[in-house]
Amino acid sequence: MKNKHIFTSESVTEGHPDKVCDQISDSILDAILFQDSEARVACETMITQGQAIISGEITTTADIEYESIVLKALHNIGYTKDDLGVPDTLSKHKHFEIKPNIVSQSKHIAQGVNIFDNHEQGAGDQGLMFGFACDETPELMPIPIQLAQKLARKLAATRKNNKLDWLKPDGKSQVSVEYDENGNPIRVKNVVIATQHKDMLNNFSSEKEEHSFITDNIIKHVIEPVMNEYGIEYDKNFIVNGTGRFVVGGPLADTGLTGRKIIVDTYGGYARHGGGAFSGKDPSKVDRSAAYMARYIAKNIVASKLAKRCEVQLAYSIGVANPISVYVDTFGTGKANDYQLNETIKKVFPLKPNEIISHLDLKRPIYTLLSAYGHFGRTGYSWEKIDMVEKLLSTIKL
Repeated sequence: MKNKHIFTSESVTEGHPDKVCDQISDSILDAILFQDSEARVACETMITQGQAIISGEITTTADIEYESIVLKALHNIGYTKDDLGVPDTLSKHKHFEIKPNIVSQSKHIAQGVNIFDNHEQGAGDQGLMFGFACDETPELMPIPIQLAQKLARKLAATRKNNKLDWLKPDGKSQVSVEYDENGNPIRVKNVVIATQHKDMLNNFSSEKEEHSFITDNIIKHVIEPVMNEYGIEYDKNFIVNGTGRFVVGGPLADTGLTGRKIIVDTYGGYARHGGGAFSGKDPSKVDRSAAYMARYIAKNIVASKLAKRCEVQLAYSIGVANPISVYVDTFGTGKANDYQLNETIKKVFPLKPNEIISHLDLKRPIYTLLSAYGHFGRTGYSWEKIDMVEKLLSTIKL
């Protein structure tokens, strides 16, 4: 029997520099898929003060204006070129440069992924992907990451609806949850919020007074509404802007890169991760599509009450359609043993890349909205459906 323990997960807002890059990469992917659903896309973004670099391997018939897509993504987040640029000696405005450097997908990868003659679509790379679900929340997600995602999203919402019009786009959340001896969440022990804000010292007599104003408003309009929504007990142990001030943020403060928030994108460290990022990748990349399928499998197993917790691993080889291995772990909570579940998964769920793409309908421009606040535990996505419960229950022999 385990002792009580505390587990912590974090999230970031859409204005965090790494998340800015994820959104740019997925905005480019969506723009391409809108015109060419068969495109091969692996798009990486780096952003820093004064410039964004777009690089990657893209094979497509789509006609894409990279600069306009980048600027639209930045605008939707809440940044302008002046926010991110460097002083231009020739004008009053700041200079922000966008540098695309795109090449085609390697023909050696393409010959393993494309469908031709008697060759079915293989995986776009080798690798292993994990999916997870548990019964801690209505979304069947671990509660620490679910709360962290909700807090980050609430920060953005209160900024965009002008309820807290002094907020700026960059921010982070972190939630620590206490679990009892049986692994059930019992209370939130600590919430940390770091939020970028406008310089308001003209309105206050000191930094301490400014910080107190920000803290009070974040607790009232962000933290407490999210905590109350989930109905979990919580200690009022809140830390807001632990350094005191957070005025300079986003790409002016830190360089951003696509794919550097993979734990934020998934289960907050509560479940294992195969290491592959999602954003900027078309669904032929099993890093993305098989991770969605693994979540779909795990969620349907938990929704069917075959287990309280379930982790699924899928592994692939480049150019090969069938997974190299399938593994399920219910952590001792399963009504059937894990071997039975493993065999049932292989009978019930489509696991070849082309089958996954078709079953989950992944060749659509749906990815930009996923590129912030997590890819799982959200409504409206095919891998979040629990439409395989009856098939699972009719196939497995308990």
